[in-house]
Amino acid sequence: MKLLVAVKRTIDYNVKIRVKSDNTDVDMANVKMAMNPFCEIAVEEAVRMKESGLAEDVIAVSAGPDQVQETLRTALAMGADRGIHIKTDIELQPLAIAKLLKAIVDIEQPEVVILGKQAIDDDSNQTGQMLAALLNWSQATFASNIVLSDGNAEVTREVDGGLETISVKLPAVITTDLRLNEPRYASLPNIMKAKKKAIDIKSPDELSVDVEPRLITLKVEEPPKRESGVIVESVTELLDKLQNEAKVI
Repeated sequence: MKLLVAVKRTIDYNVKIRVKSDNTDVDMANVKMAMNPFCEIAVEEAVRMKESGLAEDVIAVSAGPDQVQETLRTALAMGADRGIHIKTDIELQPLAIAKLLKAIVDIEQPEVVILGKQAIDDDSNQTGQMLAALLNWSQATFASNIVLSDGNAEVTREVDGGLETISVKLPAVITTDLRLNEPRYASLPNIMKAKKKAIDIKSPDELSVDVEPRLITLKVEEPPKRESGVIVESVTELLDKLQNEAKVI
């Protein structure tokens, strides 16, 4: 079995986000970047499937500028066999990414595509579902447990009411949730080995995919600062503040 894992380069989750003074975008200058946490979970799950003998080849794919190769090297150090870099400086939106991944799937013919359920920068939660639609494949989103057997995937999903277990036929697109696994740290020997692993570079034009943005960001603002709480002396005072100051009742 061949597995394809999509990974994204995002701002490190420990970094405090700053908005540009003109409110056009997030300030990316001198900001630490890292692999999207949900993508780390996807890579870990694919590597575990390979280690258990369910898969023979794990391919990591990412799209973006030259710096994306750093993220791909991280995936290779975690255990992926090879990488594919779709090189472009254009801002990529979920539909464009889904089309690029479909083009790669058509070339590589994997049985399973694993993605993080969302990226922590835009929180769109759209790419996996769009990819499944474009491929006309089964899909299982928000996976917290995956069992592959006999051409099927039994996936436990995290839903609003708790957990839901479904069975889907392969090939399938699966998106990962936080409780699926705990990603490993890449060891120094594996980091050194990753430097020698192959990364194939492609372009959107080579894949015949139009990646021009369909959406325009009009304004980016920081959330309003929360005011400090107050201690009230009675229920009457609480109701008065909720009604006249907070205006929520």
